[in-house]
Amino acid sequence: MTSGKPKPLISVIIPALNEAAGIARSIASAFQEPDVEVIVVDGGSRDETALVARRLGAETLTVPAGRARQMNAGAEASKGEYLVFLHADTILPPQYASLVRRLLASPEVVAGAFRLGIEGRQLSLRWIETGANWRSRWLQLPYGDQALFVRSRLFFELGGYADLPIMEDYDLVRRLTRRGRVILAPKAVVTSARRWKQLGVLRTTLLNQVMVTGHLLGVSPRKMAQLYRRTAAFRPTAE
Repeated sequence: MTSGKPKPLISVIIPALNEAAGIARSIASAFQEPDVEVIVVDGGSRDETALVARRLGAETLTVPAGRARQMNAGAEASKGEYLVFLHADTILPPQYASLVRRLLASPEVVAGAFRLGIEGRQLSLRWIETGANWRSRWLQLPYGDQALFVRSRLFFELGGYADLPIMEDYDLVRRLTRRGRVILAPKAVVTSARRWKQLGVLRTTLLNQVMVTGHLLGVSPRKMAQLYRRTAAFRPTAE
């Protein structure tokens, strides 16, 4: 005999900026499960990101650009008991919704994220995945590209994402770990390798560590964001 109790609604929130070429895959991966709502928060794209999202059935908002600001706006518009924050270049795994519900049903678990998978066959990408999943499991510090999920009540209680130009995911996870366990789900998202391809695996890894160190040392988020943008804009001629 099955229970008549409805499943908790999951809200998948996708911040986006000029992602028309690939966001359909992310939206489709979110809609593969029942009892979910998908909210795309566009930061003022110059392409057809918002149009693609609406055509695929996602609720679409437009707010000033800024990932933290966009995700908070999506959360404010959501109706779900559980929130999943999905990057526009990332695909959720099959049966992700039932996994989120099961993991967040545990009282000691306050939030979680999926294992990291990166598109591409480079061996160096496998090392990145291994390091990210080790950090997430043992240090409870997953990053935003792993699709963070959290109870909506706790998210709002903590004030949501801090309005930072960078490291907003790291900041939120550190605050969550003070409230309980941040768990690593056994399934993996698949995210685009474009960041690593643009700058190179080693440079991208070093840049990420510089950002974490700067955040912990209290360096101005504005200065860190400027450094990140300048460095990320550099395209190496050889790896």
